[in-house]
Amino acid sequence: MRNPRDLGGYRGLDNRKIKSHRLLRTGNISQITEKDEEFLKDYGLVKIIDLRSKLECKKHPDKEIDGVKHYNLALSESDNTAGGKKNLEEIFEKYRVDEYAGFRMMCERYHNHIAKKHAQITLHKILEVLANTEEGAVLYHCSEGKDRTGLVTVVLLYILGVDMETIRQDYLYSNYMLNDYRAKRDRIMKENGENLYFRANMRILGSVSDAFLDTSLITIEKEFGGFDNYLKNELGVTLDLQEALRELYLEK
Repeated sequence: MRNPRDLGGYRGLDNRKIKSHRLLRTGNISQITEKDEEFLKDYGLVKIIDLRSKLECKKHPDKEIDGVKHYNLALSESDNTAGGKKNLEEIFEKYRVDEYAGFRMMCERYHNHIAKKHAQITLHKILEVLANTEEGAVLYHCSEGKDRTGLVTVVLLYILGVDMETIRQDYLYSNYMLNDYRAKRDRIMKENGENLYFRANMRILGSVSDAFLDTSLITIEKEFGGFDNYLKNELGVTLDLQEALRELYLEK
C-alpha cells in the first residue's frame, strides 16, 4: 500500500482521542498482496471507499477482499488522467516549458474539490458511510493518498474536533511518506531524457503543499463563510451527523 496511516491517536473534541483501527487513509491498493489482504482483515477492515475516477478504477481496480464492502465515491467528475493520450501529450508539452504549470493545475483542483457541487455531494456521502459503520475499520483512498484522500481527511478531522495545525501536519506528512516514490519516478524520468521543467512539474504533482491546502481553506472561508457554514450549507452535514461521527470515532 502506498502512503498508509491510521488516524487513531489524534486529540479531538474535549481532548478525546480518535480511536485506532477505525479510520485508515491510503493511496492505491490495486496491487496489494495476499499478505496485505490478511493484514487488513486482521486489522478489522469492513469497508473500502475508493475516491478515484471511473477511468482510474477501470485501469487499476481495487482487489476485492472477502467480507469487505466496497464503495466507489469519486471526488471529481473529471477522470484525473488528462482525457486520453493526445490530451496528455499536450499537457506534457506545457510541463516541458513551464515549471509552474503543474502548480497552477493543482491549485485549481484543490479549489474545485471544495467548490464543485459533485465534490460536495460526494463528501456528504462519504461522511454518511462513516456514520453508518458502527464497528471495524474503514479504508479510504485515491491514487497516491495525498490530495483527494488528504481533503477528505481534513473535513473528517475538523468534524472530530482536531486542531487545524495538527490537521495541516497530517496532510503534509504525505510528503515524507512519498519521498521514495517521487525519487524513483524522477530517476526514471531523468533516464528517459525529460528536461528539468518537466521533472519539476512531476515533483509538484507527486507532492502536497501548504499552498494547495490553503487554496481549499481560503475557498471555504471566502466563498462559503467558514468551515462550519460550509459543512452545514454546502455539505448538508447536520449537527446530528457530526455528533454521530464523534460518538463512533472518538474515545469516551
